[in-house]
Amino acid sequence: MKRAAGIVLAVFAALLASTIATAAQTGAIEFTVRATPAAGRSEPVRGFPFYLLRKSYADIRKEAEASQPSPDMSAFIDRLEVSPEMKAWMKRTKSVSLSGPSFTHRVKIDDMLNVPEFYQAYLELNAGDRAIGFPTPKYREKDRLSNPQKYAKQKTEYRDAVRHFLVSNPQSADTLDLRLMDIDPSHRWEQIEAQRGVEIRRQMHELAETRYLAGRTDTDLDGNGFFRGLSPGQYWLSSLDLDASVGDVQLRWDTPVTVLAGETTRIELSNINAVEPRRNPR
Repeated sequence: MKRAAGIVLAVFAALLASTIATAAQTGAIEFTVRATPAAGRSEPVRGFPFYLLRKSYADIRKEAEASQPSPDMSAFIDRLEVSPEMKAWMKRTKSVSLSGPSFTHRVKIDDMLNVPEFYQAYLELNAGDRAIGFPTPKYREKDRLSNPQKYAKQKTEYRDAVRHFLVSNPQSADTLDLRLMDIDPSHRWEQIEAQRGVEIRRQMHELAETRYLAGRTDTDLDGNGFFRGLSPGQYWLSSLDLDASVGDVQLRWDTPVTVLAGETTRIELSNINAVEPRRNPR
């Protein structure tokens, strides 16, 4: 009996020594999460999930983006059913949008006259409006075959008159985009980019929750959380792409934490070290 008791005590002592040795070789993190709305006092962030990562979520994003090449805008433009001049303009301006103030800013006078779609839209927008003194064409379609020289001369003269009017009245092109809505391909391009965004976010979550995950926990009612038994090294406390909403603010964290052997690292997460704090829309 005494021998058996001695063996049990020896095993217990060995296990205790092993546990103490392991604890001395690992570290821990204790953290508190509090958020402060614009008009109010600091409040604990309760029941909120936090991930302990071996790589920052920002760098995980870069890794996911690198694995999903940006869609080829040039190839997209080549597939459009528009004039060669329009395709060249899109490639030069690196945009397929034909609407909004930024579009109007990109379209120069030469573009208006040389890109068939722009020129036709501009004529439809202004032609026949005598109140503003818009030029009236003198060339006739019947002359195109019977008197091509006269036709070409009068058409060039009309184009020059349109240019002069446009230079003198730049506001006459302000609503050009309304005449281009039917051929504006920006919606299709946005869908392609959005599909890439969805795949990037999916891969970010997969990487964060598998390859780079060191632990996961939820904060308690006081906004506290902890991780134990961590190998020494650099970690990141991250809320991934989840927002902690408190009052009128939305907060995310991707905060570096260093773990030392045999020590507990304590950190407080707040508005100050949040990533891009945002206001909630009212």
